Amino acid sequence: MLTQSHAMTSSAASSICTPPLAEVTGLTVTYPGGVTAIKDFNLAVALGEFVVILGPSGCGKSTVLQVVAGLVKPSSGQVRIGQKLNPPPGKDRGFVFQQAGLLPWFDIYTNIEIGLRAKGLSKKASRAVSDRYVSKMGLDGFGHLYPHQLSGGMQQRVGIARAFAVDPPILLMDEPFAALDAQSRILLQEELIGLWEGSGKTIIFVTHSIEEAVFMADRVVVMSTNPGTVKATVDIDMPRPRTEETRSNPRARELFEELWGMIRRDAERAIGSPEFKEPAK
Repeated sequence: MLTQSHAMTSSAASSICTPPLAEVTGLTVTYPGGVTAIKDFNLAVALGEFVVILGPSGCGKSTVLQVVAGLVKPSSGQVRIGQKLNPPPGKDRGFVFQQAGLLPWFDIYTNIEIGLRAKGLSKKASRAVSDRYVSKMGLDGFGHLYPHQLSGGMQQRVGIARAFAVDPPILLMDEPFAALDAQSRILLQEELIGLWEGSGKTIIFVTHSIEEAVFMADRVVVMSTNPGTVKATVDIDMPRPRTEETRSNPRARELFEELWGMIRRDAERAIGSPEFKEPAK
């Protein structure tokens, strides 16, 4: 039975998962010079959940992800990963960036195996894992090529394979499909969902795309801007597995309109749209 989509305040969002695998509480990030990027941000994510953070440019989506990864320290508030409080970067969290970030002097197999070798796996065992993920990502026959010999979409497939291969319980993905053409983006969305379903992994995924959020998420966290905080949380009440037919589901359009209604004014403000007018005081 499908549950009805609903919006919640940030205070309620932190209690949705019990116990959460990842939890952000009262997060504030203020940069040198006094600019506050994030203020009182709260989020709890359960084991195996696919959560999308959605918001306009400049709202701090990527900053939240970097704090969870341990790459940026909070000015106040805390991050808990399992039993660890404000942990530094670790093997329990994989990160996929907007650009694949492959090492150009290594072939595809070796790029995937870097994290495995760092974990102490033998060359033979690492190759078995990388070979499996090359196949899962539709890269059979390309493993011995170098990054410059691949398209952007294929490079990002390698980046995703590298993140999954080291088997972290949490994957943090910062607009991984933003630089791709529309066709590659659609295909990679479907491939990522297929790879994630049944894996037991938790994904926190940042995007500007409402369509992408609706197609992929269990739950969408909508951020407001100046400073960034949780505006609402919306459950994506469409069944899995998600397929091509999901995109034309009337409920997908309803959810799109609901989310767009939440972020439109912030999006207009972010780009300086002449249609945006500050409310009368």
